Amino acid sequence: MAILKSSEIRDLSVEEMKAKIRELRAELARTRATAAAGGSLENPARIHELRRTIARILTIMKEKQKGGA
Repeated sequence: MAILKSSEIRDLSVEEMKAKIRELRAELARTRATAAAGGSLENPARIHELRRTIARILTIMKEKQKGGA
């Protein structure tokens, strides 16, 4: 799954954001499990990218809930 930019996230509805978070968290869990099992990761920086994207979506969701942006 491609990492989303803030502008792309803002175009999503809250339900779509929740679905994206579920997908990203599942991918993060799989990636962490692979790393923990001693497997080699294709892109070790992917864990960092996934965590940042999840945080970015959560931040934008909170902004929308407060009535901002």
